[in-house]
Amino acid sequence: MGDQSKETRHVASHGGCRVEMAAMTGDVGNRRPAMSVAPLPPAADLDPQAAPPAAGAGQRHPGAREWAILLALLAIYILNFLDRSLLAILAKPIQDELHISDSQLGLIGGLYFAAFYCFIAIPVGWIADRFNRVRVLSVACAIWSVATTCCGFATNYPQLVAARMLVGFGEAGGVPPSYAIIADTFPPRRRGLALGIYNLGPGVGAAIGVAFGASIAAAFDWRHAFIGIGAAGLLAAVLVFLIRDPARGATDPSGPMVAGEAGPGFFATATMFFSRPVLLLASGASGAANFITYGLGNFATLFLMREKGMTLREVAIWYALVVVVGMSISMILSGRLTDRYAHRSRQAYAIVPAVALTLAIPFYLGFLWAPQWPLALALLLVPMTLNFFYLSPSVALVQEVVRPDQRVMAGALFLLVMNFVGLGLGPTFVGAMSDHVRAAHPAHSLQIALYALSPFYVVAILLFLWLARILRRSSAEALRSAPPAS
Repeated sequence: MGDQSKETRHVASHGGCRVEMAAMTGDVGNRRPAMSVAPLPPAADLDPQAAPPAAGAGQRHPGAREWAILLALLAIYILNFLDRSLLAILAKPIQDELHISDSQLGLIGGLYFAAFYCFIAIPVGWIADRFNRVRVLSVACAIWSVATTCCGFATNYPQLVAARMLVGFGEAGGVPPSYAIIADTFPPRRRGLALGIYNLGPGVGAAIGVAFGASIAAAFDWRHAFIGIGAAGLLAAVLVFLIRDPARGATDPSGPMVAGEAGPGFFATATMFFSRPVLLLASGASGAANFITYGLGNFATLFLMREKGMTLREVAIWYALVVVVGMSISMILSGRLTDRYAHRSRQAYAIVPAVALTLAIPFYLGFLWAPQWPLALALLLVPMTLNFFYLSPSVALVQEVVRPDQRVMAGALFLLVMNFVGLGLGPTFVGAMSDHVRAAHPAHSLQIALYALSPFYVVAILLFLWLARILRRSSAEALRSAPPAS
């Protein structure tokens, strides 16, 4: 809820809405109570056994401890995405040494990886909703770091596939627990910004991966990059034990959940998730946007080197700058916009991504068309920024509309849909399309394959607009059912 100023809020539920009355301190006799009405999640999401409202819960400002937790989780996410992005960054030297095709590269970075990353996240989410989420995160970090090191020792395609699938297995336990820890550390009116900062992980991780991985590969060998980053991840897995797992629901208006309280079962949470149009549309729209970002991201370095003439050293500097600047601006700005507008209208969770994706289309097409890499990178900066505007609003929406003891599981289901569509199918589609047209267009097969991603912008935009319509309708129904202000 809002920031805690000089007021006390009284919360009651009426007809599917949460009615908040703020009695201002001071000369209350000369002031009318301020009343605001906000829609509650459907009854299926409410916990009848939840603790009574806690005074000031969800209103306090985050302190130094909360920001330290966020920065620690961000560091783990940077390593998570750095490990994940190395294959795409080092695609050309790996292809040259192991003799793998674009289709094989797309499968190993897409469908094979996603098969473990997406589906293992479900049982991991169920475990993390019941046990210590920090311990789950630490073990997951150790697993994916060992697997990343193993990639550096692969001598053929099957060995590399096995190592990358193990990376996916470990990384499945990284993001869902972190989303829930953040939601229980930051109050609702701060979660958009907090999640935006946390979601800097992909941009910073990819940029470090480009700069560090490409530099190491150019100076030594691509294998050293995998081994070095895997070792850093093992150290981080030990340090993450210093984080204390916050109480579930600690920053929610209703206060923390009762310790030891039994949460909903797996099937109850899955049924809730897949029966909610808002959750399904948020996942599907994000999946369509993710199809573009992963399809492009897994082949951008290879495209720039093969068809635009960049070297590994140039990639390590200039492409890394585009990635870190574009994605960092995206995560911070989208989080700020979500915090600013979503408390006025929940439609902002969908309108912000829809507008951003619409603006990105001409610049994406220009990037593919540009004859030289300097112009291509200048144009790429815009879609690199706007393509990721969907992530923070979608995550914040999912975390807001479910119960505290369903947050990890709901986050895992959200990631399952989004990443199976985007991560699993996006790179696989681009690699297969490139190999399909290579015989007729050997010099520009990747360019044609990346052009084929363009229709998915339209799909994602339409799904986000559909989500906006449902959010507007649910808000209107909540207002109609609210009692008039006295």
